[in-house]
Amino acid sequence: MPNLTSPSEFLLLEFSDIRELQILHFFVFLAVYLTAVTGNLLIIIAVAFDHHLHTPMYFFLMNLALMDIGIVSVTVPRAMANSLLDSRSIAYSACVAQVFFLFFFQVSDVAILTIMAHDRYVAICSPLQYEAIMHSGACIQMATSAWIAGILYGLLHTGGTFAITFCSNMIDQFFCEVPQILKLSCSDIYLVEVGIIVFSAFFALGCFVFIIVSYMQIFSVVLRIPSVQGQRKALSTCLPHLTVVSLVIGTGIFAYVWPQRHALKARNLLF
Repeated sequence: MPNLTSPSEFLLLEFSDIRELQILHFFVFLAVYLTAVTGNLLIIIAVAFDHHLHTPMYFFLMNLALMDIGIVSVTVPRAMANSLLDSRSIAYSACVAQVFFLFFFQVSDVAILTIMAHDRYVAICSPLQYEAIMHSGACIQMATSAWIAGILYGLLHTGGTFAITFCSNMIDQFFCEVPQILKLSCSDIYLVEVGIIVFSAFFALGCFVFIIVSYMQIFSVVLRIPSVQGQRKALSTCLPHLTVVSLVIGTGIFAYVWPQRHALKARNLLF
């Protein structure tokens, strides 16, 4: 097969070649996209304009909402456009941008979730020191660090992915996903990006271990609260964060860790 070091475009996987189903996919994705963006925008607006919500927890929640809008905006609009226009193509530069911004928002998302676990730990386990530790300057520094980590990881993965020589431009996914792009490699240089992915996996695992350990300590403190009402009040402040973490972990396990013999093509497309 001829080498395609820098193809002008990639061909993405299409959901269907039946025009009626393509239109249906467009409207389904449009509804999902609008729901996701609207929900996160409402969170951002509520936190920005309600002074009672100007606390570290809601500040980080607003950052999380921004990242969630970014993640869904990187892939869904392109899939919608391709379905509507009966097209499979995506420009090389657009594919590069998808890879960068996906890692940027995903890594920043995981970093913010880890910071939120630390925030809940300090609030419940060291309430007297909470204001001294989680002051506004510290919160801004932590959020900035999360965004910078996302940028660095995005640059690292984008450079490692598109330094390879391609033997094909047909990606077996409806967006530019790195594992699928690496399958198009003609040389062993793709192993560099594989190494980066493994390193990133350990980074994500370390973040989730930190979250789990933090909540183990939180639960041990909550169980020592004498009143049931006090326990419920303490846990209620953790519920939004626990819900998001559970969704992220569950989605990741279902998409990438579940044994391949149980994997369906529709599941791979969904995630």
